[in-house]
Amino acid sequence: QVQLQESGPGLVKPSQTLALTCTVSGASITTLYYYWHWIRQSPGKGLEWIGAIDYSGNRYYDPSLKSRASISRDTSKNHFTLQLRSVTPEDTAVYSCARGTNIPGHYDYRGQGTQVAVSS
Repeated sequence: QVQLQESGPGLVKPSQTLALTCTVSGASITTLYYYWHWIRQSPGKGLEWIGAIDYSGNRYYDPSLKSRASISRDTSKNHFTLQLRSVTPEDTAVYSCARGTNIPGHYDYRGQGTQVAVSS
């Protein structure tokens, strides 16, 4: 059974960097041909794709967040991370990680999500 677990602070101040980790069990993040995604959902909005890192370590970002987002991985710990710089209250959301294909929205496993609030 593949499991994904998000972790990180629940509160971030405006202009600071949001940093989250997704720890994966039951599968390797280097397994061909899976993509590991970060997504978020805020009140009143739909699911928003942030970006992904693939089995080879290649990174992909939504154009609207590309200038602020960074996704990386640590294969020795079997986890991948998200950093979102210069956050504003608009970045308040439930952040989730998921495994899927190269197509955003096509996920077979997803973490339960973690609430992150941006507030002073």
